Amino acid sequence: MRNLVAEQVADFLKRFPPFSSLSYGELTSIAAQSKIIYMEKNQVLFKGGDATHTDFYVVKDGAIGLSLTSDAEEMLVDKCDEGDILGLRPFFAKNDYLLTARAREEALVYAIPIAIFQPFVTDNKAVLSFLLQSFASQTRNPYDKINTGKLIAENTIYNEQAADIQYFQPIRYTKNPITANPDDLVKFIAKTMSNSAVGSVIIQEEQTPVGIITDWDLRTKIATGLLPIDAAAKEVMTSPVITVPENISVAEAQMMMMRHNVTHLCVTRDGTDNTPVSGIISEHDVVAAQSNTPGVLLKQSRRAINGKDLKHVREKLTELIQNSIDKNIPVSYITNIVAEINIAITRRAIELAVEKTGTTPPARFSWMNVGSQGRREQLLLTDQNNALIFEDVPPENYEQVKSYFIELAELVNDMLEKVGYQYSANKIVASNPKWCKSLTDWLKQYNEWIKNPAEKEIENNAIFFDFDFVYGVPEIEDALTENIRTGTKGNKKFFAYLAADTLRNPPPLGFFRQFLVESDGEHKDSFNIKNRALEPLTDAARLLALSYNIIEITNTYQRFKKLAETEEKHAALYEECAEAYNLLMRFRTEEGLLNNTDGKYLDLNTLSKSDKVKLKNSFQPIADVHDVIKNRFSLTYIK
Repeated sequence: MRNLVAEQVADFLKRFPPFSSLSYGELTSIAAQSKIIYMEKNQVLFKGGDATHTDFYVVKDGAIGLSLTSDAEEMLVDKCDEGDILGLRPFFAKNDYLLTARAREEALVYAIPIAIFQPFVTDNKAVLSFLLQSFASQTRNPYDKINTGKLIAENTIYNEQAADIQYFQPIRYTKNPITANPDDLVKFIAKTMSNSAVGSVIIQEEQTPVGIITDWDLRTKIATGLLPIDAAAKEVMTSPVITVPENISVAEAQMMMMRHNVTHLCVTRDGTDNTPVSGIISEHDVVAAQSNTPGVLLKQSRRAINGKDLKHVREKLTELIQNSIDKNIPVSYITNIVAEINIAITRRAIELAVEKTGTTPPARFSWMNVGSQGRREQLLLTDQNNALIFEDVPPENYEQVKSYFIELAELVNDMLEKVGYQYSANKIVASNPKWCKSLTDWLKQYNEWIKNPAEKEIENNAIFFDFDFVYGVPEIEDALTENIRTGTKGNKKFFAYLAADTLRNPPPLGFFRQFLVESDGEHKDSFNIKNRALEPLTDAARLLALSYNIIEITNTYQRFKKLAETEEKHAALYEECAEAYNLLMRFRTEEGLLNNTDGKYLDLNTLSKSDKVKLKNSFQPIADVHDVIKNRFSLTYIK
């Protein structure tokens, strides 16, 4: 008897890959065991944090939004339309959903059982190829020239920025694994596995892999009595072993394990069993690789119970940054993701500190990052700069309230130091009484800087105009922002001092286009990329943005992009400044990751000729934007 509903579902599915690679009979079989779900607007299909369902989903009609929940607010990061697939985490990961799927309008969704579709992924080369190409091209449909959206969007935080970081990075695996010969006795191999705390041993012959013995082999073949404990490895091993090349990605490793229904992959030099073994990938390695994703790190930050947990997150974040740099992800994308996780770490540190005080804060407050964190540009573990603003309280309560917040800030600053963010040398931290005060006192402080700038102090004060509120009361942020907007508007004296400070750093190159390097000290002959190249751009972006009353945007790259939109005459220059800044940030980050430093000093001898040329070319926009500043701001207001 015909199943008309199943045929209708099959007719729909066959229009979209990977279902178009299946026969009509296979599609009707899948459709017959699938469900049709009607969803009203705003109805939730699955929520971030839910255990993964036994079904994955295909949108028939309407649209499903995928959103990240942060601080009780949902941020839309992707949208699935007709034919789009979502909810595939059971195929690719062994943890909960990261994002929430919610109907943006009335929708019909087909729910297809994972167990029913699984054989077609592992046995049908076309289906497998589609999924692998989807990972490679970061699209739901690699055969569609429009290439809109992502196949696996529910795994991402930023629909364009994070997919490559999360799924197409090379997987980390065990190098130089334990090996044995085919004639070795299993009892000795088992003892070696136990002593070395490993779950597998590669069996090789003439340095090439011929099989593998895993815990599963020992359980099912030896522990059951099927084979004796003194059997030879060749009798117990699983053969042939599945081999893969050294640069395999997380996604490809997952797919290979699914395709061959194995829990281990043998890494060889060329990916075949004809070359020597160089490593082994376990199912645990795949799961661990997916724990190093933005979504998971955010979740771990929010669930941290102490500074040690937060430090672990930051260490994982460093690995993510390294992988992103290796994969040539644009620096502007990396900084966006890293900033969100750094903010999550800070917020959790504040929450833990409040808990540790044992009392409810005596007044509402806000925590403000300044400097590189305030600009959302802190990729490396550099100094922490922050401040605390609490709402106005009666004069008789002021000192008591301030004492509480200084104590709270000390707990936070100490915890952040344990995470890896050292105290700044100039003590611009919230636990310093100078930078922990009421809103009114902060408004007075900013007004003093704006109305009566002092040349000798402006350098330190300027970083307080690079701020980011990461915790607390929006009203405090709004009041401070509006005060800065009003106070700086048209203030020629303030901008004259800021301009003079911006022009204080000389160009990074000498008269003969040679690098200006350190002449003495610990870093003699090194190039100070922070002071000589990055800071001039940071200072210029701050000055120009504030002069246009652009207050909310503090990131240097984004400031220049906004300036390009605002001032058509110099749009091309500002675009060049933005790209130069990103390039310089990449140089600094690579230096810092390589040598476990803040990346401030570059050893020019380690740079290739082409890298030196790129570096020098990035300096020209600095000179050009300095010329704009010289012509625009009159320094005669400095007295």
